[in-house]
Amino acid sequence: MALFKRRNTGRPGEWFYCLEHRTVEEGPQCPARNRLGPYPTRAEAERAMETAHERNAQWENDARWNDDDETPDSPRKPAD
Repeated sequence: MALFKRRNTGRPGEWFYCLEHRTVEEGPQCPARNRLGPYPTRAEAERAMETAHERNAQWENDARWNDDDETPDSPRKPAD
């Protein structure tokens, strides 16, 4: 017998996108590790994957973040 029940987080009225089922759900239905959200509307939850791709592209192209810069603490790249 389990001492503690696992509960999903979130509230009804919040929308989530389930990565496992690839569906939009109202309130917490699937475990948090399988969800994106919460989103305030169903339409925003439906666009969850598009939003994630757009944000990733923005972060990858952010001029303030450059993985090619070497800092004194970073290991040197091996010579070819």
